[in-house]
Amino acid sequence: MKKIKLSGKEIAVVRAIDFATGTPGSEIFDRTRIEIEELTGIINGLMDVGFVECTPHLENLTEESLLKVTVEVNPGYAHELKAALILHL
Repeated sequence: MKKIKLSGKEIAVVRAIDFATGTPGSEIFDRTRIEIEELTGIINGLMDVGFVECTPHLENLTEESLLKVTVEVNPGYAHELKAALILHL
């Protein structure tokens, strides 16, 4: 099992995502209060390493598309991400 290290803002974003059903990008934006440009970059980074994915599937999010998609945790990393969040409580 790979140990996941997340930055503070990445932790805030992952905590904002419902692990069971995913969360609309607009809700993540509301919950985290991170500027939309920065939030888009964080989620794109998490998608690049495979920790999260979006529905409908897009390779790269823009600020506009982020507000229209649902962001979901990749089930293959769910346990490791939960463990990473627990370490930062």
